[in-house]
Amino acid sequence: TKHAIKNVQRNTGNNFTVERGLQQIEEVISTWEIHESWLHWSEFLQEEDLKDSKRYHYRVCWSVPTRRKPIPRATANVYFVIEISKIKPATSPVEVFFTLEASKLIHRPDQCRFREKWLKDIIENKTILMETL
Repeated sequence: TKHAIKNVQRNTGNNFTVERGLQQIEEVISTWEIHESWLHWSEFLQEEDLKDSKRYHYRVCWSVPTRRKPIPRATANVYFVIEISKIKPATSPVEVFFTLEASKLIHRPDQCRFREKWLKDIIENKTILMETL
């Protein structure tokens, strides 16, 4: 089945702040179809100054705490980048993309549907690895 991808209003280069970037990431996450048992926290990591753009790096850490295990054995990270062009007009929307931990595939929120299975797979793989150590 084809699912509609919900678009999020993007910041523009001239009104961008690190805090607005975090808010924008939270808005993107709010469009994802994820069970309410998943909890996350977000943090700003670093600013990267490139020739044609500035990139702002963020991490969103996901887990499923339970009553039995309030501190989860494993977490899954999603890394967001918000890119502001130095070439396009300052009123242009910023670019937003993300990668999953242990993957180099770049996802754009307006072009792909997030799958909860991606988070489950990361945690499952970490749990398997811990059990083999």
